[in-house]
Amino acid sequence: MISKDKVTEIFCSIGDFCLVFEPAVQKRQLSTGKKTGKRKFTMSTSEIVTITVLFHLSGVRTFKHFYIGYVQKHLAQEFPNTVSYNRLLSSCNPTYYR
Repeated sequence: MISKDKVTEIFCSIGDFCLVFEPAVQKRQLSTGKKTGKRKFTMSTSEIVTITVLFHLSGVRTFKHFYIGYVQKHLAQEFPNTVSYNRLLSSCNPTYYR
């Protein structure tokens, strides 16, 4: 698959981007007017984006198989705070289960 050094390099590049991007998005984000629970998510945005980029570089057909079979098993040291596949989907798309 992808070497651990390459994973680290991609993560650092995405992390640098997220340091600038996230505050800019939060400043421009609109409110729905409703109060929603903001439960702290254990994975960072840079981790999620890195995993997504790695999936596209991997050649694996489905994201679910990549995440469960490769990320959670072989990249556990690089991503120690991985969540279940369903939790990951619900964090990326909050309306997924509604």
